[in-house]
Amino acid sequence: MTRYNLILATDLDGTFLGGSDQERRDLYQALSARNDALLIFVSGRDIGFIRELVAEPGMPHPDYVIGDVGTTVVAGRDFQIVHEVQGPIGALWDNAGPRVKDMLAAEPGIRLQPTPFERRVSYWYDPDTLDPRTLAKIEDAGFDWLLSASTFLDVLPKGVAKGPTLLKLIDTLDLPADRVLVAGDTLNDLSLFETGLKGVAVGNSEPPLVEQLTDKPWVYRSTGHGAAGIAEAIRHFGLT
Repeated sequence: MTRYNLILATDLDGTFLGGSDQERRDLYQALSARNDALLIFVSGRDIGFIRELVAEPGMPHPDYVIGDVGTTVVAGRDFQIVHEVQGPIGALWDNAGPRVKDMLAAEPGIRLQPTPFERRVSYWYDPDTLDPRTLAKIEDAGFDWLLSASTFLDVLPKGVAKGPTLLKLIDTLDLPADRVLVAGDTLNDLSLFETGLKGVAVGNSEPPLVEQLTDKPWVYRSTGHGAAGIAEAIRHFGLT
């Protein structure tokens, strides 16, 4: 079995895809040159987007993808479902999409995103008009909600988010948790930092996320933005 000295579990937008062109090239080339690194994309993006992304020249192909804010889990170049992790998430959701959409159809301050997600429902929201009672309604119906970037509202299966799904994947694959580095920049990455794993909030992280990290000394605040911040954290934690 390969001895992984670095397991990078990273958000995409603003994080792995953030920074300058040169900073991204430097990080991607450094990761590709290593035979002791495992790469996991942990994103709100769907698998279709990630398929197109990894087809771009110079983009590393992840070993695993946790997509759709923790509700999709796939492996390898063929994006095969990791049933041990994704299966229980699907059972928990129980095809609730139509029920959620009906429940929230008349709620103020939200607008349904026209997406094909199977285990979550996503909205755009207006911070000025979103009614807190809408969030309470989601909770009362047995679901979780997640706000991020002052723009996105996701309705998720209870207890499911990026962080819990990553922990389940780490356990399923029997990976060394002390070699994991999580990276993110918005509130939908908060659950990654709540795992207690080594983490980096990159320099361009949104202020609401940074405010939530003051009591988490295991999370490093990089000065570099995006990819540069990840490279900085790899050095900081001695994961080279």
